[in-house]
Amino acid sequence: MGKTSGTRDWGQIYAIYGIEQKHTLFFLLLHAIAFSLLSTVFFLYFHPICLFLESFLFSSSAAARFAAGFFGAVTALSAVCLFYAAANFFYSAVPLRYEMAQRMVGSVVDWSSVKTALDLGCGRGILLNAVATQLKKTGSSGRVVGLDRSMTTTLSTLRTAHIEGVQEYVTCREGDVRRLPFSDNYFDVVVSAVFLHTVGKEYGQKTVEAAAERTRVLGEVVRVLKPSGVGVVWDLVHVPEYVRRLQELRMEEIRVSKRVTAFMVKSHMVSFKKPSHHFVGPGEVRLDWRC
Repeated sequence: MGKTSGTRDWGQIYAIYGIEQKHTLFFLLLHAIAFSLLSTVFFLYFHPICLFLESFLFSSSAAARFAAGFFGAVTALSAVCLFYAAANFFYSAVPLRYEMAQRMVGSVVDWSSVKTALDLGCGRGILLNAVATQLKKTGSSGRVVGLDRSMTTTLSTLRTAHIEGVQEYVTCREGDVRRLPFSDNYFDVVVSAVFLHTVGKEYGQKTVEAAAERTRVLGEVVRVLKPSGVGVVWDLVHVPEYVRRLQELRMEEIRVSKRVTAFMVKSHMVSFKKPSHHFVGPGEVRLDWRC
């Protein structure tokens, strides 16, 4: 058996959920192999390559040897970096994602009172099914809704819920996260894992427009949360931005986890509680969470 994640084998997790964005992993592996082969060629045929470079590009053998050694070292280092990136991508997409799902579920104190939960950008369902499993363990009659952009993905998610034995706790639907198709104060818990940073990517990750789209979604999350409801978001890079927005919305009990490296960048988990009443000034209560 391979190394385990929590109490489950990595291979078992992969067999159920597969891996999203396989093309990225294949891209990294193919380029890593290509650079490995190229560096091997430089190593095995170093002297012929030096002679070739000396004949056509350099006037001295020392310069040719330096150039051949330099390019050989660069290709070898590139191969190592690409293999590391591929390994980190797989680790982040499968075992780390499962481990963080367990941590996110654990950050909600009382699941027995949860009647409705939402997983924003549910993907293949690792977090969604972790929530459903927790509802099942506590004997709750609640259900968790998985929202995704693609109907194909939601069908795949329902299949994984059936494999996990929690299909009666799971509902999936297609929808736009910028305009959540749910009424105000609907969910007891809202969770999301490595999804929010993808919103607005058509504008570029570091643009004002993209940041506005992300904060808009965060406002939607707050809107659909019931008073005293709990939100838990694990995401890449932009978590400080989310914390500032949650503070502006006067959320309570905002907590940020320690840094976790995922997909080669920093990530954090942030949890918060929606207050039962939201005061923005003396005697004034804000009812519109979309702002």
